[in-house]
Amino acid sequence: MRSNLRRAAIVLALLLPLPAAAAPTRPRPTPPAQLSPAQADSLRAAYEKDRLETGENLKSGATSYLAAIGRTDFDGRTALVVGRAADADLRIDDTEIAAKHLRVTVAGDSFFVQAIDDTAHFRVRNGEPMREAMLGPGNVRVGRFNVRLSHQRYPALIVFDPKSPHFAAYHGLSWYAPDLAYRFVAPLTPNPAADTTIIMSTRGNARRAVLAGWFDLLVAGKPARLEAHRLLEPGVDEQSVSVFFRDATTGRETYSVGRYVDPEKLPDGRWLIDFNNAYNPACATSPYYNCPIPSKANTLKVAIKAGEKDSHYSH
Repeated sequence: MRSNLRRAAIVLALLLPLPAAAAPTRPRPTPPAQLSPAQADSLRAAYEKDRLETGENLKSGATSYLAAIGRTDFDGRTALVVGRAADADLRIDDTEIAAKHLRVTVAGDSFFVQAIDDTAHFRVRNGEPMREAMLGPGNVRVGRFNVRLSHQRYPALIVFDPKSPHFAAYHGLSWYAPDLAYRFVAPLTPNPAADTTIIMSTRGNARRAVLAGWFDLLVAGKPARLEAHRLLEPGVDEQSVSVFFRDATTGRETYSVGRYVDPEKLPDGRWLIDFNNAYNPACATSPYYNCPIPSKANTLKVAIKAGEKDSHYSH
């Protein structure tokens, strides 16, 4: 999930032996990775550090899910105006913002951002004030606010406020205790016909993806096959895959839409799939996001008691 945990997990995974060759169609499910006590202790410390950092970011981060205060979808429009005026497409009612501050135009996979008012400007990260720029998906700073340029083939603008009233709802995050029986180093069985497929999302959008292949795992002693997808959207690494899943805890102990886990590709070609890193989509915390919904094939009968629980921010 985050850099410190990735480094520790990848180093430990490379110490494991390669699995025996498997049948090309349906490989034998990969059992949990085996670790020494010292390796297990190192990972548990990394999980704890990562979870503390995640909670602190949610509590006060500039682009925390709780910092989000508004969203406007383009809905087929080419451009949106950001400003304080009542008729702005994305209204930010604050004296730091000009009546018509920015015009954001979708330009293929990018956005053309242009200041409208003579006094208006924006920043990218902590750079110098700018009047116009062609930018990929990401954030621009306008006064104290961050405006996210979200693409996903369904472009939208999301505004974040470091003084968001939603921070008052913070009550921490809930996790299962680390359990290394839910940590796997496994091959990805490639999809021989990796055509474009559809992943539905929480705002009703049909998002394009490639079914890259399958992970076959032995979870709690039971075979489990999981689809691995790659969203066909700007900013998505072409070498990455994502696993969106539901399991027997979904809607009970974990978030009702499902959870995600991001496999890490190892130098030897295998993948690290660690359900201790399973996390809730942004929609579990904020209504301003558009989150993939797990496919029917990725609904497991087994309970995966690892990773993030439902902390009940969304009602």
